[in-house]
Amino acid sequence: MIDDFVRPPNSGTGKRPGKKPNQTEDFLPDLSQDSSVAPEPESTFVTPEEAASQDEFDETIDLGEPDVNAERPNSSKSPKQPSKPHWWTRFNNWFKGLSKKKKALFIIAVLLVLVGIEAGIYALISGKNPVEQVAIIQPKKKPSTTVASNLTGLQVAPELNDKPVTGVMVENSVDARPQAGLYNAGVVFEAIAEGGITRFLALYQDTAPESIGPVRSARPYFIDWALGFDATYAHVGGSPEALQKIRNENVKDMDQSYNSKYFQRVTSRYAPHNVFTSSAQLAQLEQSKGYGKSNFTSFPRKKERPSKQPTAKTIALTISSARFNVLYTYDPTSNSYLRTLGGQPHTDEKTNKQITPKVVVAMVMNYSIASDGKHSVYNTIGNGHVYIFQDGTVAEGTWEKTDKTKQITFTDAAGKPIKLNPGQTWLTAVNSANSVTYQP
Repeated sequence: MIDDFVRPPNSGTGKRPGKKPNQTEDFLPDLSQDSSVAPEPESTFVTPEEAASQDEFDETIDLGEPDVNAERPNSSKSPKQPSKPHWWTRFNNWFKGLSKKKKALFIIAVLLVLVGIEAGIYALISGKNPVEQVAIIQPKKKPSTTVASNLTGLQVAPELNDKPVTGVMVENSVDARPQAGLYNAGVVFEAIAEGGITRFLALYQDTAPESIGPVRSARPYFIDWALGFDATYAHVGGSPEALQKIRNENVKDMDQSYNSKYFQRVTSRYAPHNVFTSSAQLAQLEQSKGYGKSNFTSFPRKKERPSKQPTAKTIALTISSARFNVLYTYDPTSNSYLRTLGGQPHTDEKTNKQITPKVVVAMVMNYSIASDGKHSVYNTIGNGHVYIFQDGTVAEGTWEKTDKTKQITFTDAAGKPIKLNPGQTWLTAVNSANSVTYQP
C-alpha cells in the first residue's frame, strides 16, 4: 500500500549526484499537512505497481522536520503522485485533532497492547505462564549456615558444637556477688554447698565470657550433673568426697590447685572470693590436656510459644534462707524470666545485665547433711517431681537420672519428653514440692 509521504527537498531533478534512482518507496508519513485538505478524487487513483514504476525516490530517508511551506504534490501537476488511501487519511485527521494529552494516552495504550501480544506469543511458544517465569527468577534464599547448639538449642556456627562443654564452679556467698559470666552460661545448676549457702555449676560451649568467677570448690552432686554433659570441670579444690570422686570417675579435671596459670586472683576482692578465669584461658587448659568434643545427649528443644494467658508470672523458690531464696518474674516481651536473688535483681558483674533464663526448672530432690555435719548431700541418681517454667506457663512431670554419666531427663505424666525453649536453662534443686510456689 502506498502511504502519504513528503519527498525530501533536493535540486530540481529529485536525484542526488552520483546516486542511481531507487525504486523503493519512502514511507515517512507527513503528519504536518493540513487536515482540511481533502483526499484526491478516486478517478486519479493508480495502483502501487503503477506508482512504483512511474515515480523515483531518494534512497535515503530524511528524518528532519518537513517544510510546511513547500508546495505539496498535486495530481493535477504531477500525474505520478498516487492518491492517498481513504482509511489512513481519516486516521491521520482524527489523530491530529487530538490534544497532546490524548495523543500520549493513545500511544501508551498501543504500547501496552503490543506488550500483551508479545507476552501471549511467548506463552504460546514456551507453553509456560509468563507470571510463572517471574517467580522462577526470584532470588533464592541462602541455605542456613547455622545449626542448633548442643547445649542451648540456639542457632550457632556448626564448629561450636565440636568444642568441649566447659563446667565452672561459681560461688554464691554474699561476698561473691555480683558474679561474672553467669549471664552468658548456657546451663546453670543451683544447689546448697554448706550452711545454706548455694553454689552454681555454670556450663559453657557456644559463648565465651571474658571473665568467670569467683571460682570455688567442687561438690559430688555438681560432678554428677557435669558428667551428664561430658563436661570439663574447673574448680578450686573441693570437699573430700568430691576430690575422691574426681579421681575415681575419670572426670576431665581442671583444678586451679594444679593449673594456677590459667586462673588469677583479683585485687578487688579478698580470698577466697577472688579467683577468676576466662573462657580463653580454660580453652587453652582444655587443649593442653587433650580435652576435645563433649559427647552427650542434648535437652530436647522446641520452638518458643509465649502464652497469651500466662499461668505462672511469678515463681518463688525457697532454697534455704532469705539471702539465697530466688524469685523469678515473667517478662512477656523477651519471653524470659527476670531472676531476683536475696531480694535484689541478680545481675552479672561484667555485662551489668539482670540474669534472664528462658527456662526455669525446679527439681524436687532428697537433701541431707553429710556425716561431717557440714557438707550437703543430694540424691542426684534416681527420680523425683519437677516443675518446668517457660512461655509464662508451668508443666509438671518427673526428672530422672539413671547413672552418673547419663543425662538428666524430664517427662510428663504420659511419659513423653518435656521439650524446652532454646536459650539459657536454669535448674535448681529444692527440698520439697512446698518449696515451689507460683502465681498467674
